[in-house]
Amino acid sequence: MSVQGWNTVLVLGGIRSGKSEFAESLVTDAPVVRYVATAPEGDPEDTEWATRLAAHRARRPGSWTTEETTEDPRRLADVLASAEPNETLLVDDLGGWVTVLLDPDHQPADDVATIAELADALRACSARVVLVSPEVGLSLVPTTPLGRAFTDALGAANRAVADACDAVVLVVAGQPVWLKPAAAPAASASTAAPAASASTAAPAASASTAALAETAAPATAPVVATLADAEGIPEVQLPDVLTHTPPPAPNQEPGNPWAAPTMALPMVATGLVIQPGMELPMPDEYAGPQAVDRLATLDVPGAGLGVLDRVVGFAAATQGTPTPQAWGSVRVLLLHGDHAGGGSAGAVAGESARRAAQARAGQGVLARLAAENGASLQVVDVPASAAMETEPALTLDQVESALRYGWRLAEQAADAGVQLLVLGACGAGTEAAAAAVLAATAGAEPPTVLGRVITDTGEIDDAAWMVRCAAVRDALHRTRRSSRGAKDILAELGGGDVAVATGVLLGATARRVPVLLDGPVGVAAGMVSRDLAGQARHWCLLADHGGHPAVRLAADVLGLTPLLDLRLDLGEGANALVALPLLRSVLALSAALPVHPSLGGGDEPTPTGGAVPTIDEPSYLDTGNSDPDGTEPDFAEPEPAGPGPASTGVDDQPASGWRAG
Repeated sequence: MSVQGWNTVLVLGGIRSGKSEFAESLVTDAPVVRYVATAPEGDPEDTEWATRLAAHRARRPGSWTTEETTEDPRRLADVLASAEPNETLLVDDLGGWVTVLLDPDHQPADDVATIAELADALRACSARVVLVSPEVGLSLVPTTPLGRAFTDALGAANRAVADACDAVVLVVAGQPVWLKPAAAPAASASTAAPAASASTAAPAASASTAALAETAAPATAPVVATLADAEGIPEVQLPDVLTHTPPPAPNQEPGNPWAAPTMALPMVATGLVIQPGMELPMPDEYAGPQAVDRLATLDVPGAGLGVLDRVVGFAAATQGTPTPQAWGSVRVLLLHGDHAGGGSAGAVAGESARRAAQARAGQGVLARLAAENGASLQVVDVPASAAMETEPALTLDQVESALRYGWRLAEQAADAGVQLLVLGACGAGTEAAAAAVLAATAGAEPPTVLGRVITDTGEIDDAAWMVRCAAVRDALHRTRRSSRGAKDILAELGGGDVAVATGVLLGATARRVPVLLDGPVGVAAGMVSRDLAGQARHWCLLADHGGHPAVRLAADVLGLTPLLDLRLDLGEGANALVALPLLRSVLALSAALPVHPSLGGGDEPTPTGGAVPTIDEPSYLDTGNSDPDGTEPDFAEPEPAGPGPASTGVDDQPASGWRAG
């Protein structure tokens, strides 16, 4: 569960405002949910109240556990204090809790002290917590002493809990309005401020920020004003795009909707704004189901494409047409950056740099597969990350620059006509960083998402694996009281590669470019990006989980079902490229096949350039030596006595000594 990246959330709302339903929607993707019921049962003869309680119980999934605190209001603080880091608590609601607190059976009691204890327990809680409470401050002052005592106590509880929570949201008529932290609105294309001049005031950019400053956009793309522009700092060019002797790209039919309208960049005078709650485009919700339904009508001899129909549905939704075309222009982004500390235990020094140099030279698995697929390759050096168990992996300034840098990489690809991005990474410690991000965003236990450490000789290094687990554990302990905002997670745990990958996913979503994920870094970026723009995950496709536990968990949380189960381990990016020809073939086939004749379809059209070429094979009816030894059947008979010979591929005479088998 992740509520815009925050760890504790207070959901306020009036009666029948939809606050409980909204709170429940925030925890639907949490692996372990404990529902804490605070309201008393009430009068047995009050059927209306009983109906309300029954409706709440009916909405809870069967996988949730329920705990009641109606007997002792102080027990709620104990429940928060004893909660485990992998748990998610949904407390519904504080109004019922205050009712029990004011009950004469629990008096005398110090209400102020009890509320303060609750706030302190919430601040110290290691689990993720969503609390629901009625907002009574907008109503009239009650006319009865008991009513005034209730509103005073609930108002004090709401203020104390809101102060302790990372985020507060007010639900009005089913619509959430985030009160804490307040997100600045993104400017649209029509209201975007122009690029800042050299005299525009802006924070000083550090050397690490300047190293990731974006280049000026091409003339055909929106101009992005960066911090480097404002300070007059020279910008560093984006990495070269390498093309290693690819085969010709397949032709596309005219009118193919690859150039659909894209998202205008949110900008302010100091540059691109990447913040929680961004509204980016969604794939076409109608084209995908229409494409899958169309597959059932095609003229195929068998049952169809099986689970690969999801590829067709995904491509249709992202292209906006029920007859999607195979991806022609593909670009592979290889993010190279190392992580210091115990997370890189077992990694060979300099190995990731060797792999990156190998890819740049057109050598190695990734470059060769890219060439086979006709894909361009871009090797991106990202900032090195500090040891997350002792200090933040990046500064917040570096995170901001890395996110914008990744966005620009996606923009550059979109401007070049790229139709599919393949995202991969190579670097020491990347798996541990991804595991830490998953632990922070999905409540995973580090040992369950860290894959085995394989040495360069193919042996399993359990000692290095334990060091990595300890590094992630210590990093989570160090940041246990830190905000779980997306940028904070990237700064504390994710590091340079996950931050740049997150920017790539957001930029690709804004430009309607689908992304083929491969490996822990990509799915970790997907987990973070959903707290910045929930639409990003809908533009991602996962070809194979590779048997990696982190990828399995993240795919389940993100709703990405792997298409294949080949358990390839060729390196991030390379696994996806192995599957790419199959995915392209599926799309090409689905686009070319006609509707079955029984459903009104006609014959398949003749391919461009004339009839399909055939190979002239020798026939025993066309040669005087059709049966040289008198043992072959006569194929001129209407009912042959046995199977005919296979073609030998030679003219006039059969091969010497050939016999039917």
